[in-house]
Amino acid sequence: MSYTDDVALDLAKLALDDAARSGDEKIVDQIGEILGASSQTLQESYLMFVRVRRAEARARALLDSRKDKTAE
Repeated sequence: MSYTDDVALDLAKLALDDAARSGDEKIVDQIGEILGASSQTLQESYLMFVRVRRAEARARALLDSRKDKTAE
Protein backbone atom coordinates (compact mmCIF):
# COMPACT_ATOMS: atom_id res chain seq x y z
CA MET A 1 0.00 0.00 0.00
CA SER A 2 1.11 3.56 -0.63
CA TYR A 3 1.65 6.22 2.01
CA THR A 4 -1.55 7.92 0.85
CA ASP A 5 -3.52 4.71 1.29
CA ASP A 6 -2.01 4.11 4.72
CA VAL A 7 -3.03 7.59 5.87
CA ALA A 8 -6.47 7.34 4.28
CA LEU A 9 -7.15 3.95 5.88
CA ASP A 10 -6.04 5.19 9.29
CA LEU A 11 -8.23 8.29 9.03
CA ALA A 12 -11.19 6.23 7.84
CA LYS A 13 -10.84 3.90 10.84
CA LEU A 14 -10.57 6.83 13.25
CA ALA A 15 -13.52 8.71 11.75
CA LEU A 16 -15.78 5.64 11.69
CA ASP A 17 -14.80 4.74 15.26
CA ASP A 18 -15.54 8.30 16.38
CA ALA A 19 -18.89 8.25 14.56
CA ALA A 20 -19.83 4.95 16.21
CA ARG A 21 -18.77 6.17 19.65
CA SER A 22 -20.39 9.60 19.43
CA GLY A 23 -23.37 8.77 17.23
CA ASP A 24 -22.44 11.72 15.01
CA GLU A 25 -22.00 10.45 11.44
CA LYS A 26 -21.19 13.97 10.22
CA ILE A 27 -17.56 13.58 11.32
CA VAL A 28 -16.94 11.19 8.42
CA ASP A 29 -18.09 13.81 5.91
CA GLN A 30 -16.25 16.62 7.71
CA ILE A 31 -12.95 14.74 7.48
CA GLY A 32 -13.61 14.10 3.79
CA GLU A 33 -14.19 17.81 3.20
CA ILE A 34 -11.01 18.77 5.04
CA LEU A 35 -9.00 16.30 2.99
CA GLY A 36 -10.57 17.45 -0.27
CA ALA A 37 -9.58 21.04 0.40
CA SER A 38 -5.93 20.05 0.43
CA SER A 39 -5.57 16.77 -1.43
CA GLN A 40 -8.15 15.32 -3.77
CA THR A 41 -6.09 12.13 -4.01
CA LEU A 42 -6.14 11.62 -0.25
CA GLN A 43 -9.85 12.46 -0.13
CA GLU A 44 -10.68 9.87 -2.80
CA SER A 45 -8.67 7.20 -1.04
CA TYR A 46 -10.26 8.06 2.32
CA LEU A 47 -13.79 7.91 0.90
CA MET A 48 -13.02 4.58 -0.76
CA PHE A 49 -11.81 3.12 2.56
CA VAL A 50 -14.89 4.47 4.34
CA ARG A 51 -17.10 2.69 1.79
CA VAL A 52 -15.05 -0.51 2.06
CA ARG A 53 -15.19 -0.58 5.86
CA ARG A 54 -18.94 0.12 5.88
CA ALA A 55 -19.53 -2.62 3.30
CA GLU A 56 -17.39 -5.00 5.35
CA ALA A 57 -19.43 -4.23 8.47
CA ARG A 58 -22.71 -4.90 6.64
CA ALA A 59 -21.38 -8.17 5.19
CA ARG A 60 -20.13 -9.36 8.58
CA ALA A 61 -23.46 -8.47 10.20
CA LEU A 62 -25.32 -10.53 7.59
CA LEU A 63 -22.99 -13.48 8.07
CA ASP A 64 -23.34 -13.22 11.85
CA SER A 65 -27.13 -13.15 11.59
CA ARG A 66 -27.08 -16.26 9.41
CA LYS A 67 -24.79 -18.02 11.88
CA ASP A 68 -27.21 -17.19 14.71
CA LYS A 69 -30.14 -18.65 12.72
CA THR A 70 -28.34 -21.91 11.95
CA ALA A 71 -27.33 -22.32 15.60
CA GLU A 72 -30.98 -22.44 16.70
